[in-house]
Amino acid sequence: MTILERARKGEITEEIRAVSEEEGIELGTLRERVARGEVVIPRNVHHHFRPRGIGKGLRTKTNANIGTSPDHQDLDEELEKLRVAQELGIDSIMDLSTGGDLDRIRKEILSRCEVIFGTVPIYQVVCELSRKRQPIEKMTADMLFDVIDRQGSDGVDFITVHCGVTKESIAKLEKEGRVAGIVSRGGSILASWMASNDMENPLYEEFDRLLEIARKYEMTLSLGDGLRPGAIADASDTAQMAELLILGELTRRAREAGVQVMIEGPGHVPIDQIEANVRMEKRICDGAPFYVLGPLPTDIAPGYDHITSAIGGAISAACGADFLCYVTPAEHLRLPTIEDVREGIVASLIAAHCGDIAKGVRGAQERDRKFSTMRKRLDWEGMYKGALDPRKAREYRMMSEDYGKDICSMCGPFCAIHIDNVKTSRDRKKAVRGEG
Repeated sequence: MTILERARKGEITEEIRAVSEEEGIELGTLRERVARGEVVIPRNVHHHFRPRGIGKGLRTKTNANIGTSPDHQDLDEELEKLRVAQELGIDSIMDLSTGGDLDRIRKEILSRCEVIFGTVPIYQVVCELSRKRQPIEKMTADMLFDVIDRQGSDGVDFITVHCGVTKESIAKLEKEGRVAGIVSRGGSILASWMASNDMENPLYEEFDRLLEIARKYEMTLSLGDGLRPGAIADASDTAQMAELLILGELTRRAREAGVQVMIEGPGHVPIDQIEANVRMEKRICDGAPFYVLGPLPTDIAPGYDHITSAIGGAISAACGADFLCYVTPAEHLRLPTIEDVREGIVASLIAAHCGDIAKGVRGAQERDRKFSTMRKRLDWEGMYKGALDPRKAREYRMMSEDYGKDICSMCGPFCAIHIDNVKTSRDRKKAVRGEG
């Protein structure tokens, strides 16, 4: 039996117990949410690490994408990105490699991965075709499902599968007159294949075959938004909604088969539409965990899209999104460097934590209160340890002319906290002496 099926039978599994301890949530409550599909615990039977839950009532989780490209294939660099991500406290890693020996790259990353691990299998299919100098339309359903099985046997915990890119949803998109069209790599690959072969998406048409593989390895399905908006002008259109309705239908089928599911979301979305998008996903997909790709509430900030994404991510998390995919400063521009990965992760962690404060997640506000107490005491070492990025906080402080003093170079002796602390200390001494 799978984690989902065992939870339905009332069993407190090892995974549920571990997540309960980590999150401070009551065992019975967590089991019920897993049983209803409101919480997923992605953990392949071949990947051994401390389980983490994603979903209702839990801390908002964050994901970092790493991986090679056709033009840049440095496995050591990707492994260093993994190390940095885990050091910063990332919850999930996705290997999106599209260059080099993908099986070897995945296995090397996975062997060092101590968090949830995900992939997009169709990338490997088209890369293997490309090496044989064959076009996308030569892909077969067997090729796709064979790669999915291969990745499952390696220990992949969740896979992004664009099952909602169907003839029906693409027809709606073609009527839209979108500004940016299809911006999902997986979505564009499938749409091109379907048009060339005049066939339905095999991930949709043979969904039961996909469920069989996922069930065998306890892989969680991340139902991808292949028709997500890539421009705020395209947000919340009929194509996006048509795909979401299909994902709602597939969510119910997956749960019936004992397979855990989460839903991927937009994309580029104006701030005033973010809450509605979260609410629609929760309603249409029966409370399935929502994995948002940003979202980015403006299109015009290349080089700063980690900031744009953090704004959208914080709002999404506060409104009920469960899982944030980071965006780096390199988004839309190039393959991210190690430093880009660091910046993207910290921005995403900030967004997730802000959302957790708003949602009242256990321990979120207390963490800020503890940090504020250290700031009031001018306890620099305490602040470094409590910061989301201790390294950067310490580095900036060390650049101060007043490093080593209580005060910093911004205000110097006019530091408000220092003045208030001195005044408070003086008032206490007066009180002790009985002075008015």
